[in-house]
Amino acid sequence: MLARSSKGASMPRISEFFGIVIGMYYNDHAPPHFHAKYAEHEAEVAIESLAVLNGSLPRRALAMVLEWAAVHREELRTNWEAAREGKPLFRIRGLE
Repeated sequence: MLARSSKGASMPRISEFFGIVIGMYYNDHAPPHFHAKYAEHEAEVAIESLAVLNGSLPRRALAMVLEWAAVHREELRTNWEAAREGKPLFRIRGLE
């Protein structure tokens, strides 16, 4: 399923949990990162450092995103590389 950014570009969803949508854009800028959306909030999170690069999320949503990303970092790296090569991205299990 695809989400739409405010710029109108499609973002493949790679995970969803507790109202949070995680996705990656094809041909996105470095450093490797993913996008997390929750209601009207959005943040870009670096895969390696888990630092918020841009935007913001409510504290509780951000904590869940960071917990999820720490567990799924290798899968995020794999998806980042696939996106760079224009290959399909795979789903990553959400928090339960």
